[in-house]
Amino acid sequence: MRRTYAAPLAAAGLALTLLLSACGGSSGAADPTASPSETATAAATASPEDVAALAEVTLEGDAGAQPTITLPTTPFTLAGTVARVVDEGTGADIKDGQVVVIDFVSVDGSDGSVVSETYTSSPTTITMGDPNIIEALTDVLTGQKVGVRALLGIGSTDATQIMAIEVVDVRDVPARAEGDAVAPVDGLPVVTLADDGEPSITAATGTAPTELVVQPLIKGAGAAVESGQTVTVKYSGWLWDGTAFDSSWTSDTTFSFTVGSGQVIDGWDQGVVGQTVGSQVLLVVPPSLGYGDTETGSIPAGSTLVFVVDILDAVA
Repeated sequence: MRRTYAAPLAAAGLALTLLLSACGGSSGAADPTASPSETATAAATASPEDVAALAEVTLEGDAGAQPTITLPTTPFTLAGTVARVVDEGTGADIKDGQVVVIDFVSVDGSDGSVVSETYTSSPTTITMGDPNIIEALTDVLTGQKVGVRALLGIGSTDATQIMAIEVVDVRDVPARAEGDAVAPVDGLPVVTLADDGEPSITAATGTAPTELVVQPLIKGAGAAVESGQTVTVKYSGWLWDGTAFDSSWTSDTTFSFTVGSGQVIDGWDQGVVGQTVGSQVLLVVPPSLGYGDTETGSIPAGSTLVFVVDILDAVA
C-alpha cells in the first residue's frame, strides 16, 4: 500500500511515482557486505535472475546528455527491484541527508520506448536516507560521488521500467527554516515551535477563510522561489480545527516537488512562489485549492487545510 507521501500531493510526477519505495514493489535491504563500487546492488526481493538481466542492459552517451538505454530484448521484464552502477563519478562525495540532484530517463520494458526524462526540462531531487525512496537506489548511490550514472530496474507483475540516473549535484540543506521572525497575524492559527523547530498550532476560532492565505512566519535570506524550480521542504499539516493529519517532522525527512508541475495541490504551488529560501510559511488552503469535495485519506471532503512549511532549498 502506498503511503500518502506528503498530504499536499495531488498527483505524483513520474520521478516520485517510480522512486517512492511502495510504488516499485517491496524493496528490502541490500547486501550489507557489498562494496558501493560493485556493479550491482539488488533489493532483497530481486532474484539473481534480475541482477543478471539488468547487467545485460546497456547505457550509451556522454555524461551530462540524455543517454540511450538499450534493452537486450523486448519485452524486458524483472520480477523485483535492482540497481547497478554504470559509471562512477569523480565529484563530491554523496552523503546521507543531502539533497541529491539527478537527471534521469525512463524506458518501458515492453518496447524500450521513453516514458519520461528530465534532460530537456529540469533535474529532480531525492534526499539520501529518505525511507520513502526505493532502497535499491539509496543503496547504489551510497558511497558514490557526483557524476555517478546508475541503472535502476523496477519490475512487478504488471510492468517493468528501467531508469538511467545521473547525479549532477549534491546540496546540503538546513534542518529547519532560518531567518528573521515575522509578527503573527490575528485570526490565523497560532504556531509554536519546539526546540528542534518542529511546529505545532493552536487552532483559530473564527470561520475558515475562503481564499488562500500565505503568511510568512520566518523570513529567510535566500532567493525567491520561482515556478519550475524543485524545492525541498519540511512541513506539517492540520485541518482547520487543529486536527493533525501529516508531518515530515515525525520521520525527520524532507519532501521535494517541482513548483507548478501539478505534483502538489494548487495551494502549495501558489503559496510557495515568491517566498524566499530559508523561510517558514503558514498556508491556509481552502477546499478549492486543496482536495475540494473529495475525501482523501484522513482528510474529510470540503476541508480547509493548514500547513506550516519550511522552505529549505530550491534548485532551478
